[in-house]
Amino acid sequence: MRVGLQAALNDANLDAAQSSSQRQLAISISAIAESAGRSAPLNLCLVLDHSGSMHGRPLETVKQAAHRIVDSLSPGDRISVVVFDHKAKVLVPNQVIDNPAGIKVEINKLKASGGTAIDEGMRLGVEELAKGKKDTISQAFLLTDGENEHGDNDRCLKLAQLAAGYNLTLSTLGFGDHWNQDVLERIADAGGGTLSYIQQPEEAVNEFSRLFNRIQSIGLTNAHLMLSLTPNVRLAELKPIAQVVPDTIELSVMQEANQAIVRLGDLMVDTPRVVLANLYASQLPEGRHPIAYLQVRYDDPAQGQEGLLSEKIPVEANVLSAFQPNINPQVQQHVLALAKYRQTQIAESKLLQGDRVGAATMLQSAAKTALQMGDQNAATVLQDNATRLQSGEELSESDRKKTRIVSKTVLQ
Repeated sequence: MRVGLQAALNDANLDAAQSSSQRQLAISISAIAESAGRSAPLNLCLVLDHSGSMHGRPLETVKQAAHRIVDSLSPGDRISVVVFDHKAKVLVPNQVIDNPAGIKVEINKLKASGGTAIDEGMRLGVEELAKGKKDTISQAFLLTDGENEHGDNDRCLKLAQLAAGYNLTLSTLGFGDHWNQDVLERIADAGGGTLSYIQQPEEAVNEFSRLFNRIQSIGLTNAHLMLSLTPNVRLAELKPIAQVVPDTIELSVMQEANQAIVRLGDLMVDTPRVVLANLYASQLPEGRHPIAYLQVRYDDPAQGQEGLLSEKIPVEANVLSAFQPNINPQVQQHVLALAKYRQTQIAESKLLQGDRVGAATMLQSAAKTALQMGDQNAATVLQDNATRLQSGEELSESDRKKTRIVSKTVLQ
C-alpha cells in the first residue's frame, strides 16, 4: 500500500508584472493498493443513544443497522458497543468478532430510557477503541437523536481531538431532527470523520451501511500532509487550508520548522481526499519556478509500520511577461465547493443573528454556486430555504440540517 499524491493550481500561469498573485492549490491524496483485498482488520465501536426519545421504531431500526454492521464484519475484525442515555455503559467490550449471534443478543436487550450524555458515551467509546487499535483501522460511529443536555459539549470536542491524536476516527450520525448540528459537525471534523443525517428511521440501515463501506476502503491511516513553501510564497492568513472532497472541512494548520503540517487522518483506496490551499506568490522573474513541495507522512496498519513518507513532489508555476491565464477546470470545481460551504456558513450565522434578509441572500448565492458546480440537489435545497425566508417562513429543524449536509458534500 502506498500514497497517491497529485497537485494542481487553479491557474498554473503567473503574471511577471504582478507584485503578488493569489492561487488555489488542489492536492489529491489517496491510498493505492498494490494487491487485492482489504489492508488491515477493522476495529469498530458503535456508540449508540438509547435515551427515552429513541423509544419505538427509532431504536428498533438502529438495532437493525447495528446487526447489519455485525454481520458485515470479517474474521479478525474487532467490535465494541457503547450505549448512553444520561449515563453510559459498555454493552459489548472490545473483542474479535467470533460470536456475532451473541453480540446481536446483547444489542437486542437495549431499551429506551433517560436523557442524553454524549460525552460520557464518547469517553467509553474512545477507551474501548484504544484497546484494539494496534495494527487496525479504528473507527467509532456515534449516533444520537438529541441535545447533550446531561453532558458538556466542549468535553465532546476535546475527546474527539484526543481520539484523533491516538489515530482513532469518529464519525457522527444525527437521528431525526432534534440533534445539535454544530456539536456533531465539530466532533466529526475534529475526529477526522464524517457527519451524516438520518431523517427517517428507515434510513438508518442504509446510512450505517454507507459509512461501513467507506471505512472498508481505508488503506492507510494517520496521514499528515507536509507543505513546504519556497521563500516567495506564503499561505493565506485566514482559513488557509480546507478539505473539499469527500466532504468539506476547515483544517487546522500546524507549523513544524519550515513546513505547514495538516492532519488528514485515514486515506481511502477508491476516494481521494482533496485539500485546497490558498497561496500568495510574490513577484517572480519570467520562467518556470517551484513554489511548493508536498509530501505525506502516514501509517500502514497492515504492515505495522508508522511514520512512513511518500515521495516528495514539486509544484511549479509558469511566470509569463505576456500573461495569459491557464485555468484548470477541475480545481475550479473544488474552489466552488469551498465557496458553497462558506456562503452557507455565513447564511446560518446571519440567521442566528436575526438577519433573515441577509441569510436569504447568502443562501441564494450558495444555490448559484451549487448550480455552477452542477450540484442540483444542493441548489434546490438552498434556493428553497432562501425562498422560505423571503416569504416570511421559519426554517424547520429538518431544513437547517439538510442545509448543513448539502453545504459539506455533493449528495449522490
